[in-house]
Amino acid sequence: MAALASTLIRQKREVRDSVGPRPVPPPRKVCPRGTKSLCQKQLLFLVSKVRLCGNPRGPLNKDNEPQLKGIVTRLLCRVGFYLQLLPDGTIQGTKEEGNAHTLFNVIPVGLRIVAIQSSACGQYVAMNSEGRLYNSTHFTAECRFKEGVFENYFVTYSSTLYHQRSSGRSWYLGIAKDGRAMEGNRVKRHRPAGHFLPKLSEVALYKEPSLHDVVKPSPKVRLTSKPSARIRAAR
Repeated sequence: MAALASTLIRQKREVRDSVGPRPVPPPRKVCPRGTKSLCQKQLLFLVSKVRLCGNPRGPLNKDNEPQLKGIVTRLLCRVGFYLQLLPDGTIQGTKEEGNAHTLFNVIPVGLRIVAIQSSACGQYVAMNSEGRLYNSTHFTAECRFKEGVFENYFVTYSSTLYHQRSSGRSWYLGIAKDGRAMEGNRVKRHRPAGHFLPKLSEVALYKEPSLHDVVKPSPKVRLTSKPSARIRAAR
């Protein structure tokens, strides 16, 4: 291929040299300032017509159109379990590959930032301030995970909101050897529990999810028991 390219270039140069130098065109006449030629006036007229006639309906509403290219995939953990999110909100691992609850929509919401949404129930995988995984009906800041590529095509997902305060170590999504979901502060980047291999099902387009505020759980009220009859009699 390199020899063929060299031959074509050499032939092109020989043809150009045999023709001789190109004639120099006469200099263009510049119109005086403030005056426009007939051609310029017609061009401006056509441009104005295009602006007036182009898209008379107004701008299209792209808010309702899918704009983000994501994937529908299964996430196989390196310890041998598929990540699944059940309708009751349970997040755990399973050995069943064909389970419908193991399908997730991985939606890009930023630079190497993704949201992991269950394809079956539409809920999001989230991580709270204690590192525990839970299901979220709405997309919040706790549903944002940073996607990192590890060796042998494995992928890690770390929380973008929480990390180890003292060392700055990230909190990762992980599954233990018994199939239970691990707390993010106990999963380390180089451990197999935090490595996932995406099993691609299809490529899909998604609408950008609306960001909601994190709903903090209400504090539990400690109920004091009524004093027994013996204590009341002693009083």
